[in-house]
Amino acid sequence: MIMEIPTSFEKIFELVREKFPDQPKLQRMFEKCFVNTYTTTLQKTKEGLPFVITGDIPAMWLRDSSSQIRPYLMVAENDPEMAGVIAGLVELQMKCILHDPYANAFNKEASGAGFSTDKTEMSPLVWERKYEIDSLCYPVQLAYLLWKSSGHTAQFTPEFHQALHSILDVWHTEQRHENSPYSFVREDVRQSDTLNRNGKGTEVAYTGMTWSGFRPSDDACIYGYLVPANMFAAVVTDYMTEIGKAFYPDDDALQQKAIRLGSEIRTGIELFGKSDHPYHGKIYAYEADGTGRQLFMDDANVPSLLAAPYLGFCSADDATYLATREFLLSRYNPYFVEGSILRGIGSPHTPDHFVWPIALSIQGLTATSEEEKQAILEMLLASDGDTDYMHEGVNASNPTDFTRDWFAWSNAMFSEFILSMCGKRVKGSPLE
Repeated sequence: MIMEIPTSFEKIFELVREKFPDQPKLQRMFEKCFVNTYTTTLQKTKEGLPFVITGDIPAMWLRDSSSQIRPYLMVAENDPEMAGVIAGLVELQMKCILHDPYANAFNKEASGAGFSTDKTEMSPLVWERKYEIDSLCYPVQLAYLLWKSSGHTAQFTPEFHQALHSILDVWHTEQRHENSPYSFVREDVRQSDTLNRNGKGTEVAYTGMTWSGFRPSDDACIYGYLVPANMFAAVVTDYMTEIGKAFYPDDDALQQKAIRLGSEIRTGIELFGKSDHPYHGKIYAYEADGTGRQLFMDDANVPSLLAAPYLGFCSADDATYLATREFLLSRYNPYFVEGSILRGIGSPHTPDHFVWPIALSIQGLTATSEEEKQAILEMLLASDGDTDYMHEGVNASNPTDFTRDWFAWSNAMFSEFILSMCGKRVKGSPLE
């Protein structure tokens, strides 16, 4: 669906041109990547609500759609029409959550497309039902940042209010996953696409954190407490509390549920999500099970450990984060990749020796030195494989070898990083 580019985008383009006047490739790549979501992935439902596909897959992920449209919050500051588009997306996302809070991706209509044969409680509206904490975090974050960046509040409807309760109830249930109604089995696939133990996943003990079946890569968790996703959830409970006070002041139960759950998750991360590394000191684990087993790595997809300050869980100069960051950007992280052209974090979701531009963008957004930011910029410009677009994974020694030539999330992350180098960030976001 070809969409006419809003004139309000021109101010954003001009900002980049002024910052990088002698870099035509950067200007060209930025403009193409920035408009990519708007011109190629933005559709409408029969009800007229924005429906955002991921690119080469015709379904809408709650996570991806939020991330893809996030840079447009900077346009919405002075463009009420764009603010309305984002509010409409939030409205649709909340309808999806109320339909099934355990689903991660949805069809534009109840067509039954997607993974309808999975052994879980599927419906024709659901494309995929891999339960991921971040699927519930992202729409709340998007609604909150829309409020803070533009003052737009039409997204805070009675339906939004109901969805907040649904999200908190699921997170509370999943603190004790053994009592959860959720299970997921996909037959005849690699282990990362299904859950063991008849769909319940690896057994966990209570920690205060909330359980996740899958990572933001849509790969199965090895241990059920995904620490970066819990970091995100803890921050989102703070957003819920603030939203509740401002827009649903008579619902004290909502605020108390959010405050209590946020506190329990943070305590769980502190007690079960950290460990002493022999070379890096006290660092965060990627996953834990509450019985002492932990996984030390990072995945490129956000939420990630590298993204903790971007999510708002900690500051970029926090001691534990810095120690974790040092570990993540070293060979001790099994998914850190060094090639002749690119050097960064990859993912078990893509082939060995592939770096993800999303991870490079997050590294740049959370970097505290101009030297590191410049190095990241140069690698991103070299990673496009002569396409002018970002990709999913890129061969660290051969950027013409990549996965997904149409991946709007990665394009949006690149856009956000470039704008941060121009001194422009989303208002109300943690790194503003």
